[in-house]
Amino acid sequence: MKRTSSFLLPLLLLGSQISPAQRLVERLDRGVIAVPSDKGVYVGWRMLGTEPNSITYNVYRNDSRVNERPISDSTNFFDDDGTSRDSYSVSAVLDGKELPASSPVDVWNSYFSEVPLQRPGGGILPGERTYDYAPGDISVADLDGDGQLEIVLKWNPSESRDPSQAGYTGKVILDGYELDGTHLWRIDLGMNIRAGEHYTQFMVYDLDSDGRAEVVCKTADGTKDNAGTILGSATADYRNSDGRILNGPEYLSAFDGLTGEFIDTVDYIPGRGRVSSWGDRYGNRVDRFLAGVAYLDGRKPSVVMCRGYYTRTVLAAWDLVDRKLRQRWVFDTNDEAHSSYAGQGNHQLSVADVDSDGRDEIVYGSMTVDDDGTGLYTTGLGHGDALHVSDMDPNRPGLELWMPHETAAGGATYRDAATGEILLEHKNAGDVARGVAAHIDSRYPGYQLWSHARGGVYNTDGTQIKGRYSNKMMGFLVWWTGSLQREFLASASGSGESPVLERWTGEGSTRLLSLYNVPTAYDTRGIKGTKANPCFSGDILGDWREELILYSKDKTKLRIFTTPEKTKTRIRTLLHDSQYRLALAWQNVGYNQPPHPSFYLGEGMAAPAAPHIELVHSKLPEPSQESE
Repeated sequence: MKRTSSFLLPLLLLGSQISPAQRLVERLDRGVIAVPSDKGVYVGWRMLGTEPNSITYNVYRNDSRVNERPISDSTNFFDDDGTSRDSYSVSAVLDGKELPASSPVDVWNSYFSEVPLQRPGGGILPGERTYDYAPGDISVADLDGDGQLEIVLKWNPSESRDPSQAGYTGKVILDGYELDGTHLWRIDLGMNIRAGEHYTQFMVYDLDSDGRAEVVCKTADGTKDNAGTILGSATADYRNSDGRILNGPEYLSAFDGLTGEFIDTVDYIPGRGRVSSWGDRYGNRVDRFLAGVAYLDGRKPSVVMCRGYYTRTVLAAWDLVDRKLRQRWVFDTNDEAHSSYAGQGNHQLSVADVDSDGRDEIVYGSMTVDDDGTGLYTTGLGHGDALHVSDMDPNRPGLELWMPHETAAGGATYRDAATGEILLEHKNAGDVARGVAAHIDSRYPGYQLWSHARGGVYNTDGTQIKGRYSNKMMGFLVWWTGSLQREFLASASGSGESPVLERWTGEGSTRLLSLYNVPTAYDTRGIKGTKANPCFSGDILGDWREELILYSKDKTKLRIFTTPEKTKTRIRTLLHDSQYRLALAWQNVGYNQPPHPSFYLGEGMAAPAAPHIELVHSKLPEPSQESE
């Protein structure tokens, strides 16, 4: 574990003074980063969710303050005299009293930092097919209770399959890492878990609110934890001649995020049962899984594991209590009361408090499940490939969502997230595979909407704005520059092998950064082929803007990219906005989607209210003491 930041204890007092206790969330450190440029050093840090609007900050270079007066209008600073040899720390000033400074950090070598990996060895499958491993999806959480985020990486074997495809796959491996590359643990899911983006949805979150995150995912006979403990039979092989796994026990396991060891295992709900009852006989629709974390009681997080979305759909909510997985509820479209909810799921889900009752709902695509496991509403618009949920219209109360559909009934719809009411509809009888919503144009407050259902970019009132979208705007979103508009992570070549950052000009998109040429030509890559996703994207360091995690061509390093640009916008870390933080947890699921906060973040925004959160009482050593 790392040295504990000395300001964590004062933050406990701040939390009790500022914000009424509600959701239990991570206790984070200041998240200071220092990035070099030709003209000095950029320094960024977090404004925490428990800190009042009156708080200000001081920046220290090598223990000497570099700002003339406490900084009140941003959470970043540019030190003209800084060099790569310096270190930086940040202190908070509250009611005229300076609190202890954060632990010092060194200056990065560039606007990216490398995380060395321990790449697993490959293997040989039946038929003498060989495979190797590349970095895949990532989730982040505080695994060891030190206030810093760690990484959980899913290694993808080159022999992976969609459930619609026959063929044997390599084994799925999960690794835990510190941001400096320290390897914490390895979990091998074994031969009875098939590899592919629809199979292993892994949730990383502090489910028992003890200050350290757990890892939860589907397991099977042969799954091995970091201590070498094997679940069930070590020799059982349930793969059929097509390489599919349509027999054998299915489990749900919770692992300790610090050690990678089993905490508890239960039967996976629902079991596959009769394969044909999910919509086909060969095992495509039965093996479509989703997952999320939600505050179903408004206080503590639950994990929600899901199966099916084309026909039968089942969601099972679990709590981790006294290191045991306890079932909270099961929602099943085979139940008569919920039969109209069948076939309404997406290739991903979202989690949000859509009805403003303080408890989360599961937005499953064209239908939403309430916090108590009953149906909130279904639209009947059917399956879709993308989903965005946020406060998209600052002049309209509540949350909205934007979703493209595969069915002739859908096209693309902009809807009231609380009721499912269609507010705007772009009809299209075909499969509308892509659609994105974000604030990208400063001339028009609110989100802009675009999809393959109809050409053009639209405001939420339905008016088409000047300019056209391009395919480079159809993937991930990133807050990167100093403005309030969001940028696009895309691909120069049409695949994840050539990631680029693009921005909206008012006419279309244009290149901002060629990430694939960092540090040398064609050396940085994304994932998911034509989707050109990052391994991860979100606000994990510095101020509220977002980092990107990609990987090196030789598959031995991750690269964490952060913005070196200043911004005068000061808001609390997005990690303490519950909807955004939960979006980081479900980001690895299915067809990955970018995170959105619960409030409107863009031109003309109101100052976001302080979140109603309580920091968990993590098992930290006393300040300034070191833990081995």
